[in-house]
Amino acid sequence: MKSLVLSLFFLPSVLFSQNNDSLVLKKIYNFYLTQSKCYSNLEFLTTKIGGRLTGSAEAEKAVAWAKKAMYEAGADTVILQPCMVPHWVRGKKEKCILTSPKTKALPLNCVALGSSVGTGNTGLSAAVIEVKSFDQLKALGEKNIRGKIVFYNVFFDQSLINPGQAYGATVQYRSRGASYAAKYGAVAVVVRSMTSLADDEPHTGNMNYDTSLSKSRIPAFALGYQSASRLSDAIRNESGVKLYLESHCQTLKDVLSYNVVGQINGSEKPGEFLIAGGHLDSWDTGQGAHDNGTGIVQSIELLSLFKTLGIKPKHSIRAVAFMNEENGLAGSRAYAGFAEANKEKHLAALETDAGGFTPRGFGIDTTGGLYNQVIKWKDLFSPYHLSRFEKGGGGADLSSLKKSGVACIGFEPDGQRYFDIHHTAQDTFDKVNKRELELSAAAIGALIYLLDTYK
Repeated sequence: MKSLVLSLFFLPSVLFSQNNDSLVLKKIYNFYLTQSKCYSNLEFLTTKIGGRLTGSAEAEKAVAWAKKAMYEAGADTVILQPCMVPHWVRGKKEKCILTSPKTKALPLNCVALGSSVGTGNTGLSAAVIEVKSFDQLKALGEKNIRGKIVFYNVFFDQSLINPGQAYGATVQYRSRGASYAAKYGAVAVVVRSMTSLADDEPHTGNMNYDTSLSKSRIPAFALGYQSASRLSDAIRNESGVKLYLESHCQTLKDVLSYNVVGQINGSEKPGEFLIAGGHLDSWDTGQGAHDNGTGIVQSIELLSLFKTLGIKPKHSIRAVAFMNEENGLAGSRAYAGFAEANKEKHLAALETDAGGFTPRGFGIDTTGGLYNQVIKWKDLFSPYHLSRFEKGGGGADLSSLKKSGVACIGFEPDGQRYFDIHHTAQDTFDKVNKRELELSAAAIGALIYLLDTYK
């Protein structure tokens, strides 16, 4: 009986809290849908600055822009965290030409993979051998591979509902395929682009030379989906198929760059932090709109939310524009190092790096009971069509923080179209829908507000 009385006593306050939270979330969504600068900020970042590969003049301009934008959004202070980043340059347009006794010169759409060495002006020409796995490569061995170009013809698994899982299964051929092939004497590699869309737009992305597999560094390319299929058909139906490859990429000395961190100081616990972030760098082939301009503007608008609605956060709120997610994670390490050096306590860290599409929910770390806390708010998000609250965590930029025990969150928009344009020249401002972008930003802002209120 006593417990029943206590429950009845506290019930009105619980209901009041839920009702009050619902009203605040409605105000938050109204702000993002009617006053947000997400879309206009994204337009400037992508169309006036463009692709922002680390070490480039565009990346440097983006740092200056982000600092200005964060102050304009209401940051009390903006911190520039230095980090040394790779400076890889693509150079002149790549070439890939298929030849055979039947086919004299068929151009294929290609792009060099990030961090690859180039062929130089002379290019290279060699016979092609097609494989569909590392096991098949190993079985063929050096006697069949030496002196040839290895073609990793690995498709996305279309039966997987989450395209990110298909990407995870195939990206190993992009990232380590060159070193595996070089181990058996290959002179270059080409990979089928990491996508399920049957267009002919080649997808770049970073690769790494694994010296434990081979000391040789051989050129690496991605082919557009249709070009990869043309090559596979030629190998199946013709003899003597060769490729001519030409690229002019090179790696220069590392350069100094920065994470850009906008902060609103906490009113009660300024030494405790809640952060939302994305990565400021992008590949050079497109404008870096979905990957990851959308995440940057969503994070910056978090500052504007608190300032515009007059919400004084208890904890310090940060918007973080990480540098060098695409080809090195120097910004991730720099942020974690800064936090450790200053003995900062992070209550939670959210990353938004999956495009600016319709919001679906969050992947939430179980560290420190975070998942159990956030799942209680699921009904508050129901009117906004967010239903996916699953155990998970943040992305690559939060990996260094996660190692130090920080609870991480990954924002999850609808991912069905993300890998259609991921790492391509098609990742441009016009591919982002304004309302989808703002709804996603509102979901992030609402969750950070709740975390600040109840942590």
